[in-house]
Amino acid sequence: MEYFDVVDENGEPTGEVIERKKAHKLGIPHRTAHVWIVRKKRGNIQILLQKRCDTKDSFPGCYDISSAGHIPAGEDYMSSAIRELKEELGVEVASMQLKECGIHKLNADAVFYGEEFHDRQYSKVYLLWLDMAEDEFKVQKEEIDSVRWFDFEECLNAVKNNSIKHCIDYDELEMIEEYFE
Repeated sequence: MEYFDVVDENGEPTGEVIERKKAHKLGIPHRTAHVWIVRKKRGNIQILLQKRCDTKDSFPGCYDISSAGHIPAGEDYMSSAIRELKEELGVEVASMQLKECGIHKLNADAVFYGEEFHDRQYSKVYLLWLDMAEDEFKVQKEEIDSVRWFDFEECLNAVKNNSIKHCIDYDELEMIEEYFE
């Protein structure tokens, strides 16, 4: 079983922990770490999206953040972001390589496999500049079907117009754009 720290209205742990499934069933606030990987190619900013496996419990088969994950109880944002990059994409980084962009709050409600799903996330958002070919990433096959580079403007439009199947919050894309160099 996976346990999360319950967080208050500021995203700070309360000292309580809750099992993952129960947190999503009841809409209990918890933390996640989001890392958006970007690069410059042919004069354009590109962003790496992962395509979630069809067997995921939430948003199966959708394009998603480059690397993201729930933060286990007792862990902090940065160590979780670094761990998720290694587990999901085979990318090892130092904390100084991640540019902190702020906290993004998400309230989402859905139904997956006939079960109600209420996601209340406080996500620390990071930006990572990294130029690697798609086939250089060592994707965690249990979690990720594939990765794909998109021109950032193409990604913005695709998310805004829902022209790709995704679970990306448009506001978060706007948030990271402020941190492009």
